[in-house]
Amino acid sequence: MNKSESKYFNTAIRFNKALLSLLENKPFEYITISEICEKAEVNRSTFYLHYENTCDLLKETTAYVIDNFVSYFSVDTESITTKFADCDLQDLKFVNEKYLHPYLSFVKENQRVFLAVLSQPTAFDSNTIFQRLFDNIFKPILDRFHYPRDGQHYVMMFYLNGITAIITEWLKDRCQKSIEDISAIIHVCIYGKE
Repeated sequence: MNKSESKYFNTAIRFNKALLSLLENKPFEYITISEICEKAEVNRSTFYLHYENTCDLLKETTAYVIDNFVSYFSVDTESITTKFADCDLQDLKFVNEKYLHPYLSFVKENQRVFLAVLSQPTAFDSNTIFQRLFDNIFKPILDRFHYPRDGQHYVMMFYLNGITAIITEWLKDRCQKSIEDISAIIHVCIYGKE
């Protein structure tokens, strides 16, 4: 990477972090370019070198959050979906330490970001993200378990909303319980007590 690319990248990160910080206290539609620039400590003309408007920045910021999230996993997240058709059914159960612990680590280390995403799901286009997850991950898994297609969406909404509710409560407590404790709670909620 040459110097100009590095400078561009660093400025983009500053804009992403500034927007995330502002989203903690204010709905996206009320955040101005001036506020973003002030928070990022970058002038307004630099904003327009990177983005046409705040929606462009929000798209980039959402991608920034997702990329950061994926970096917490040691597994090859790109190849997971290609293995769905042939792998053992046990490998399709993602409520385990291998997947929960990185997820919970991300939440704990990025509490402010996660609270912003939870408080403003529309701004982060959560429905589109959910639909992509459903189409590319959850649906193929439910198909492998022969779950009826007309009920799959309901099952996934129950599953995701339940985990999100646990995470929300954990965040309210400032993540005081350990990752292992929260992982165990989620596991019991999904699979029951053994």
